[in-house]
Amino acid sequence: MKVTAIIADDLVNNVKAYTRSSTVTEAITIALKDWLDIYNIKELNKKILENPIYIDNLQQIREINRSI
Repeated sequence: MKVTAIIADDLVNNVKAYTRSSTVTEAITIALKDWLDIYNIKELNKKILENPIYIDNLQQIREINRSI
């Protein structure tokens, strides 16, 4: 997708530096993927908090892991 956006130079340069990207496209792509990953983890954590799994012993953990 081709996008035209007005983004502050310092923000773009920081994103390029932190992602170690040579192009703006690559930097923004990496930053957006990372943001989505973090967002999805936060949403998953919310679901886990609503319905946590309580494990009393290590055998239960082994059984759950083997059933996945």
